[in-house]
Amino acid sequence: MSTLGYSLIVPAAYLLGSLSSAVIVSRILGLPDPRSEGSKNPGATNVLRLGGKKAAAITLLGDMLKGLIPVVAAQMLGGSGELVAATGVAAFFGHLYPVFFGFKGGKGVATSLGVLAGFSWATGLSVLATWLLVAFLGRISSLSALVAASLAPVFVWLLLKDIALTLAAAILAVMLLWRHSANIKRILNGTEPKIGKK
Repeated sequence: MSTLGYSLIVPAAYLLGSLSSAVIVSRILGLPDPRSEGSKNPGATNVLRLGGKKAAAITLLGDMLKGLIPVVAAQMLGGSGELVAATGVAAFFGHLYPVFFGFKGGKGVATSLGVLAGFSWATGLSVLATWLLVAFLGRISSLSALVAASLAPVFVWLLLKDIALTLAAAILAVMLLWRHSANIKRILNGTEPKIGKK
């Protein structure tokens, strides 16, 4: 299973992750290209600004499923913790660097949530609850993502006690922090947009 998993499941996870929900949804609904309008990030938050709640919800669901489906599939096929972890990381990197969209993807918040929910519903719900709490208090999507991502490896370790899955969560967290470097600067100087603000 290991050889088959790494040669088929991991590449398939990357390809699924490469399907940009934001771009696809925007094209279907006749919205501006999120890669060239708004924050220029092909993610649910930018789609919310450009097209409203319905478009953003569809985008969010699509991005989450890209992370969830391959991880659950790897588990159902009897993959080891290492294979499940590699599958999740592959799906996540597919979103960040999509082969179908010139390797220019989103920041990976929703896809990482899908991956973590695939590891276990408890880890996914813990991260989601953290995001919702910080979003409710601060009304800043990027800040919510940064706090939730930073705590994700802690949740995975405490709930699952699996080194490979915890390492995968840490990789996701580091990449999310790096991809949000511009947001961090805006948060610090008070110019980061609030949730729902055009």
